[in-house]
Amino acid sequence: MKLRYSEAFYSVQGEGKFVGVPSVFLRTFGCNFRCMNFGLPRGEPMRDEKQKLGNRYNDEVKQLIDDKVPQTTKEFNDLPIIHTGCDTYASIYPEFKNFNMLKEVEEVVDHLCSLTPNGKWTQDNGQDIHLIFTGGEPLLAWQRLYVDLLEHPRMKDLKNVTFETNTTQHLHKEFFDYLHNQNRFTVTWSCSPKLSVSGESWDSAIKPEIAHKYSLVQGSDMYLKFVVADRTDIDEAGRAVNEYRAKGVECPVYLMPLGGRSEEYNLNVQEVANICMEKGWRFTPRLHISLFGNAWGT
Repeated sequence: MKLRYSEAFYSVQGEGKFVGVPSVFLRTFGCNFRCMNFGLPRGEPMRDEKQKLGNRYNDEVKQLIDDKVPQTTKEFNDLPIIHTGCDTYASIYPEFKNFNMLKEVEEVVDHLCSLTPNGKWTQDNGQDIHLIFTGGEPLLAWQRLYVDLLEHPRMKDLKNVTFETNTTQHLHKEFFDYLHNQNRFTVTWSCSPKLSVSGESWDSAIKPEIAHKYSLVQGSDMYLKFVVADRTDIDEAGRAVNEYRAKGVECPVYLMPLGGRSEEYNLNVQEVANICMEKGWRFTPRLHISLFGNAWGT
């Protein structure tokens, strides 16, 4: 079995607990969500309503497909950046599947290690390079392959692994047991449940029983991260946090401003920071937006 991924790159972590930490990102292909409404005015129909009407894409992605961008663009990094919907659209829509890589675990490990300084996960100065599984939704299809990847001899000095997940996917027993019993690296669950601003429905997006299962992995760490645009999202985040706590999920809560462009992001930063102070929650920036703009490979 091979692993399909859209990109792997070396950068600094831009969100959550490990902001600023040098990290290698592996962006896998595939997601159960579309997040079609990010960046659109409040009141847009939810995804399930749109799909009943035959609308499978947000307008920007549909325009790219209609313009035959998947057929006329040569390289993944040359694909246009969009400003509404999921900003990693090329990792979730099958029309862009040809831009993704399909490789054996050995090839993936070679690719990842080639991105680290000196080909090592732990540097001579003691600093360790983190590995981030992101997507798409990294827990959707590839869990069994991750065991082989993480056990590869060239990954033996890896100390920190983060899964950036929408927290809707159950852990396969083999994968849970592996993570639970290994003591070589620390696992962090960066759980980002989607609020209505994404266009995904509450019942499909808020799965506290799944987050609780993640938290049972021995020695693992977890935080909840909500993308918010306005007070409606803050109220929803509070409701979600209560549901997670009712299922035994006790962990830090982060709020992150919505915004794929620096000018849009900057409009929301101060308000979200003030709300975090008001609620006692934590603020996370989108550091990569400030440093690089919204670009592939960052």
